[in-house]
Amino acid sequence: MELSRLRSSIDNIDAALVHLLAERFKATQQVGELKALLGLPPADPAREERQITRLRGLADEAGLDPHFAEKFLGFIIAEVIRHHEAIASAD
Repeated sequence: MELSRLRSSIDNIDAALVHLLAERFKATQQVGELKALLGLPPADPAREERQITRLRGLADEAGLDPHFAEKFLGFIIAEVIRHHEAIASAD
């Protein structure tokens, strides 16, 4: 009974994460289109570093391993850059 309840909670959280990631990628898609229009590079290392620092702090406050949070954000950033590169090369 308890295991089922916990798994159900995990399933709900996973669904929320997927929806949040979808929203995030919709926003980054628009950023990529704007960058391509303005001739800006797909990557912004200074912004990425600020985001990683900010996320590490948030993770620490939330009791989540900051190293894990950084790896997670790094994966997302790499995917966003890949999308931005594809948008830029399509123009």
